[in-house]
Amino acid sequence: QVQLVESGGGLVQAGGSLRLSCTASGRIFSIDVMGWYRQDPGKQRELVASMTSVGYTNYAESVKGRFTISRDNAKNTVHLQMDSLKPEDTAVYVCLADSVRVGSVSGPKFRYWGQGTQVTVSS
Repeated sequence: QVQLVESGGGLVQAGGSLRLSCTASGRIFSIDVMGWYRQDPGKQRELVASMTSVGYTNYAESVKGRFTISRDNAKNTVHLQMDSLKPEDTAVYVCLADSVRVGSVSGPKFRYWGQGTQVTVSS
């Protein structure tokens, strides 16, 4: 019913920048929270940043001051601007759309994940 499509990953040198984007499509009435998680092999998935529909943000301590999340509610799109990238930022970044109300104002709510996009930061 709902799909998330991510873009913007890639390879960058330490100190460089990347911008990730994620667009949700389908029978969406509203989305409460959109954000990004990241995961390295053998590690737990961790929150990078999230943003509510009214603009409240939450960042991992390790990315504060370097990453900026933004959102276009009308387009069901979330962006993650990543500056001053470090090798330890290397991971698969996965988009999250949480409390997605499907179909109508009284429709059910679901959580959706994207497929993930690889970010690699070389030293």
